[in-house]
Amino acid sequence: MIRETVIKVENLNLYYGKKQALNNISIEMYKHNVTAFIGPSGCGKSTFLRVLNRMNDLIDGVKVDGKVIIENNDIYSPDIDVVELRKKVGMIFQKSNPFPKSIYENVAYGPRIMGIKDKNKLDEIVESKLKQAAIWDEVKDDLQKSGLSLSGGQQQRLCIARTLATEPEVILMDEPASALDPISTAKIEELIHELKREYSIIIVTHNMQQAARVSDFTAFFYLGTLIEYDKTKKIFTNPTVKQTEDYVTGRFG
Repeated sequence: MIRETVIKVENLNLYYGKKQALNNISIEMYKHNVTAFIGPSGCGKSTFLRVLNRMNDLIDGVKVDGKVIIENNDIYSPDIDVVELRKKVGMIFQKSNPFPKSIYENVAYGPRIMGIKDKNKLDEIVESKLKQAAIWDEVKDDLQKSGLSLSGGQQQRLCIARTLATEPEVILMDEPASALDPISTAKIEELIHELKREYSIIIVTHNMQQAARVSDFTAFFYLGTLIEYDKTKKIFTNPTVKQTEDYVTGRFG
């Protein structure tokens, strides 16, 4: 089966000031697959996730070298429009962060900024993205209610709808269910399965059972280094590297 690459990373290093946080990482991630990053706290997985849409640019003293290729362009080249990049590579954070606006305005916000003014068109986008994020039935009668009034799991799905409204190709998720109860977590996982039909998803999770359930490929990080990357089934049942085996069987971490 020939897989289409969505993001290719070559020899990537990242430094916070003089401290090196990521060491020479090379990896290819594939379209319409879910890729999970696992590893103990502080191993660099969230830092690496933020490399993929240049969120680390917002931190003082960060230096990146190496290449991150998306659609044949290195996203770290000087002529890249970072705003456009972040539309293409959307992000869902660990803590849901709806805007202090209505449910409707949360989802319409991105399309409005992109110049869509037509009310019918905005209505259409809001409905379709809330449906895609599996929250439409819960909120359709109350779209003017504040996004902040929703439960934690609903807020996270609203944030997913908001991200989908800018038509990304890739969705980055940084521990999207870590603050949620088991029922909300199951809904988010179900949603990830649905969304990969249309999007490529990269998820950081500290929950190995979650990685095993939702992902097609898994990358194991340790101390800023990519130790092993393979199909999820292989990583969890027959890893090549002893350190990976020790981590997934719970001997450390």
